[in-house]
Amino acid sequence: MAIPEPTAQGLAPFGEWRTWYRVTGDLDSPKAPLVVLHGGPGAAHDYTLRIARLAERGRPVVHYDQIGVGLSTHLPEKGADFWTVGLFLDELDNLLAHLGIAGRYHVLGQSWGGMLAAEHAVRVPSGLRGLVIANSPASMELWREECDRLRSELPPDVERTLREHEAAGTTDSAEYRAAEKVFNARHVCTIVPNPPEVLASDAKTAEDPTVYHTMNGPSEFHVVGTLKDWSVVDRLDKIAAPTLLVSGRNDEATPRTVQPFVDRIPDVRWELFEHSSHMPHIEEEERYLQIVGDFLDSTD
Repeated sequence: MAIPEPTAQGLAPFGEWRTWYRVTGDLDSPKAPLVVLHGGPGAAHDYTLRIARLAERGRPVVHYDQIGVGLSTHLPEKGADFWTVGLFLDELDNLLAHLGIAGRYHVLGQSWGGMLAAEHAVRVPSGLRGLVIANSPASMELWREECDRLRSELPPDVERTLREHEAAGTTDSAEYRAAEKVFNARHVCTIVPNPPEVLASDAKTAEDPTVYHTMNGPSEFHVVGTLKDWSVVDRLDKIAAPTLLVSGRNDEATPRTVQPFVDRIPDVRWELFEHSSHMPHIEEEERYLQIVGDFLDSTD
């Protein structure tokens, strides 16, 4: 199905910067709006756009580019001390206030966006009606351990290429990027070639990799950035909103990385997509929209 056109777009002032956003549907709808937090960090919103189809059910959907990527303000001169979880939490709060929806909304975070969504939810915002954590680890220690395990299952020559270039600091090489694609085709998006909206996000990260390289690292599975020791595990019991946990059978966010969400969030249900990796919103689009849509309807 085609991605719906936005009904509104704009730039929300965020201090001296700007956050670009788009709305699909009517923010005055009886159904509380869904705000979608993209991954990366620094991956741009494009690859999550199929989720805008939830507007077909009468629910307004807000997408935005987090600061540092896409159509929002770029700050390539900023260092690691600037790019913090707190910065992105403040940006989300600012956008909710700008749109006038802070009193009643849902959040869906994908990958890094789910980590950010969990951080938002543990603060128990009064307007949060429902939370969807999609394809996200509860800690980066678990993520790194599981990525190492998944890497060990790659063809030996691919894994050797990855290790050699990581050791040499040549992760920008064509050879490393080719080997990276083998992992991604198994555990990030199994639809190859990737759909246009995925390629669009990838291109925007490549155009300005400041946030991704600073907070994550050069690839999904070589996490050497400032998030490498991040964890929300010991705070998950604070989440008061009903929560839907989503992951794929072949996801780089493996069952082990998401288990703490299941164990510690008081009101949580887990949907494992058997024919997906990291992007079930694309790999099993219709089922994903049905399950997420039904969950949101149940928590309005």
